[in-house]
Amino acid sequence: MPAEIDIAVIGAGAAGIGAATRLAELGRSCLVLEAGPRVGGRAYTESEGLGTPFDHGASWLHVAEHNPLTPIARRLGFTLREGERRRRDILLIGDRRATPEEKAAHDAACDAWEEAAEARAAQGGPDVSIAEAVPHGGFWDATVSHWLGTTICGVEPERNSLRDYIDTGLDGENPQIAEGFGTLVARLAAGLPIRLGTPIERIRADRAITLEGPRGSLRARGCIVTVSTGVLAAGGLRFEPGLPTEIEAAIHGLPLALLSKIGLRGGQGLGFRLGLGPFARLGRRLEGEGDHPMSWMIAPFGRDHAVGFLGGEAAWALAREGPAAAEAFARADLTRYFGPAEVARAFPDRAVPTDWGENPLFRGAYTYARVGAAGSRAVLAGARLADGRIRFAGEACHTRYAGTVGGAWASGMAAAEALSATLGG
Repeated sequence: MPAEIDIAVIGAGAAGIGAATRLAELGRSCLVLEAGPRVGGRAYTESEGLGTPFDHGASWLHVAEHNPLTPIARRLGFTLREGERRRRDILLIGDRRATPEEKAAHDAACDAWEEAAEARAAQGGPDVSIAEAVPHGGFWDATVSHWLGTTICGVEPERNSLRDYIDTGLDGENPQIAEGFGTLVARLAAGLPIRLGTPIERIRADRAITLEGPRGSLRARGCIVTVSTGVLAAGGLRFEPGLPTEIEAAIHGLPLALLSKIGLRGGQGLGFRLGLGPFARLGRRLEGEGDHPMSWMIAPFGRDHAVGFLGGEAAWALAREGPAAAEAFARADLTRYFGPAEVARAFPDRAVPTDWGENPLFRGAYTYARVGAAGSRAVLAGARLADGRIRFAGEACHTRYAGTVGGAWASGMAAAEALSATLGG
């Protein structure tokens, strides 16, 4: 590594790439140091496993009408496709398909769940868990909590801050990117000064900022840290002097949730053979404690694969058991819809599971706030270590679009501007 640089950016995910982009616009020199072998962070598209672009991480361009990456994606010629909210082409109740009336009741329960959460948050007062605010006991209530809470948020509603959930709610347009969200983020990294395979294990702050890792050390005038709160909480990056108490509390108040995906590759004409069109969505009613239904998307963009989504503690448990267990779980869940023979025939190849939970460079998918820790995002975003020469950025730091690539990008841009102003000429 070089002996000394102007600004170091740790992590080449969307936040690090956004920071480096903004620093270049401001005429600042920087070097992005990435521990892994690729750019993109939790936005990662690969084509080999399923034969077509498969987003292991971020899949949706959330709140597209306000997302800073939307105009960039369109300018670069990426293909955006808006999905239908709460679409369920097949909704199972036990071993049968729900009637249109039962589907309507399910959708009404989703509306009631969200309205109850918003109404409780509007009352003010101490923060509570989402579970304390939403309906219980109705025919669809547990299923809705499993879908809107555990699956989408990646954590059970009992552990998730209601205030943070409302503050960071993702309404509006949510298109997917045909070429892959990871492909877009990797394109944005092109031409930036990025060094892969360069982990940083310690940051020492005195007259200069010294970054140390197995490949050597370097000194910088300033530093932007974009690694996940999961890595920070686990001690993957140490600070000398140690972090202030309020910053440590903010990091531990924003643990990483887990939403895992299992991709199954099918043969030609998958959607047609299953009697479904592109982007078909499958879901089923939760059958009691210990049941963990997956949410399914069949043939996205007309491609011959299916993607199953699983969040919360069940996802963490499968991550610990490994890829074979994840594949078996996914196939068993999909068998509920089509039977074992059809699933085996339609998906003859090995599955492609994601590994966010077990990957030491991430340790999860995206942040949630513990109950009572809803203000932690603002604390982390506003942290000014070493007289403002060290800043944090990432999806955890965005007080509105947390958990999103657009939020991470905007956070990196903001950190770059703040650090540049601090350093002056």
